Formats: sequence, C-alpha cells, structure tokens
Amino acid sequence: MGELPFVSVLMPVRNEAAYIRRSLEAVLAQKYPVDLIEIIVADGMSTDGTREIIREIQADHPTVTLLDNPRMIVATGLNLATAIALGKILVRVDGHCEIAPDYVINCVRHLLEDGVDGVGGSVETVGENETARAIAAAMSSTFGVGGSAFRTTTDKTMFADTIPFPAYTRAIVEAAGAYDETLVRDQDDEYNYRIRKLGGRLLLAADVGSRYYSRADLPSLWRQYFGYGFWKARVLMKHPRQMKARQFVPVGLVACLALGIVFSPFSRHARRLLVATITSYATASTAASWHVAAQTDRGHLSKLPVAFAAMHLSYGAGFLAGLARVATEEPRRPDRA
Repeated sequence: MGELPFVSVLMPVRNEAAYIRRSLEAVLAQKYPVDLIEIIVADGMSTDGTREIIREIQADHPTVTLLDNPRMIVATGLNLATAIALGKILVRVDGHCEIAPDYVINCVRHLLEDGVDGVGGSVETVGENETARAIAAAMSSTFGVGGSAFRTTTDKTMFADTIPFPAYTRAIVEAAGAYDETLVRDQDDEYNYRIRKLGGRLLLAADVGSRYYSRADLPSLWRQYFGYGFWKARVLMKHPRQMKARQFVPVGLVACLALGIVFSPFSRHARRLLVATITSYATASTAASWHVAAQTDRGHLSKLPVAFAAMHLSYGAGFLAGLARVATEEPRRPDRA
C-alpha cells in the first residue's frame, strides 16, 4: 500500500453521553499509526455531559480536538471540523456508532488502491433493550428501509449511491465543497449525490464495518424518521434526480390514508381507497414481520409491525410536511442560494 497518509476523523456530535465514550474509544483503538491520525470532535453545545466525557478522554489523548458547534447541526459541525483538518483522508464518524478496529486502515487501502473517492461499509444496527432490538431488526430489513444497501447488505463489495460513515479523499472534498448547512438531516445523501455528479465513485466495502445503536423507543424512532422525511423534501427540491422510487412509497402510503380519512364521509371511492390501503399495508407488514422475526428473534413478532408503521408513517408525514414548508418559504435570492 506504500506510505500511509495522514487521516483526520471528524465527529459531529450532540448530547451523546450514553454513547460517546465507546464511539470515541473505538476511534482511538484503530489499527493505524497513532502519529498519522487526528480526531476532531465538533460538539453541538451538548448539555447532557457529552463534553465532559470528551474532555476526560482528551486529557489522555492529545490527538483529540474538541470544537464548539454553536449551530448544533451535523452539517455545520462537519464544515467546522473540515476547515481545520490536516488529513489527506477525511473520515466521518457519528457519536452514536462504533467503528471496527480496522475501519480506518481498510478505508485508506480502498481509497489508495481501488481508484475510488469515498468508501464506507455495511452497518450492523443493534439495540440495547427489547424494543430497541426489534427496531434494529426493522431498520435492517428490506421492508423497513427498501433497498438501502448499507443497512441490508453484508459481506458484499459494490459501488453505491450513498455510504455511511464515509472516508473521502481530500481532493473530492475540496471539489464537492462544504456540506449544505440548510439541511438538519439528510446532508450525507445530498453530499454523496454531489460527489457522484462530479464523477466520483463511492464504494461500499465488505471489510469496512461499524455498529450503530438504534433508537430505544418508538417516540424516538418516530422523531428520527419524521426528520429524515422532512429534510428529504428539501433535498428533492435541490436535486430531484437524487431521489429513489422506494423513498416515495411511505409518502404514497400516508397520502392515501389521509385522503381516505378526509373524504370517506362523502365518497364511496374514498372509503374503498382507505380500506384497500390499510388492508394492503397490514398484509405486507405482517408477512414482513414473520419473515424478519424468523431470521432474528421470534420475540420481535409483536413489535415489528409497530416499528415498521412508525418508520413508514413518520417518514411519509415528515416528507409531506417538508414539501409544505418548502412551498411556503420565501424564494431565496440568487446570492443566498
């Protein structure tokens, strides 16, 4: 592989006290020369003790830098960290995940040897209580997330549209520019799309692995996926071709349910639409729940349909709310676009 490049690991975090220690320690435990790696944590003004944990670790590890991220969103944190990063390779790691010990070295190898501009790997989604484990199973299933390769594919190396916890070359980061700070969520999908528009290639590698901790309860899951849908609508307005057909399915589900509920008192066709939508979704969800439970844990069977519904309905509702927000916003002047 030749001479190893200097690597900057960028960690945008906020209120991750429950996970930041193991996430940061996983980065510190990398099988990569310690003198060739720096870790920049951009903290969104955490109030739950996250900053104190980072400072405690920082006292023993001078390679860790702590930045303030006053705007408290991922995009601004990544831009602040990128601005001071020294690495020829930039690796993004979230505070809610743990990367494998060989994550960085394998990413560097692919970037140097495979002619790609970005690399990530499949994510193992895990839960720490019974509900969280059912949510993790739902998030790792095709019915739950469609064709999201990094959640549903393992032991397979392939080119992908988007990659999680990516390692990028400095050259592609400079070409793509800053993260879009108008996006609270989905900034990674938008950024990867920009890279591909430039002709960049993104690799999902079988030997690049990480573990992500799912939300622990259904209200948190609802808020997470509502946010995904809400901000995806803004990505649609910016890059219509970035969207995949699977991402419109939850929107169609929510739209059919809403139309059926509103017009059922006045229209027989609306009542038929409502019944058909509920029946079709319930049948598909039940079949998927049996399949996923058989592959994971049969104890999840009663919780999976609820987790699926929370993910799909919140994403669809969030997307429609996002479209409404975009439609009512004052158009940006060209100099502010």
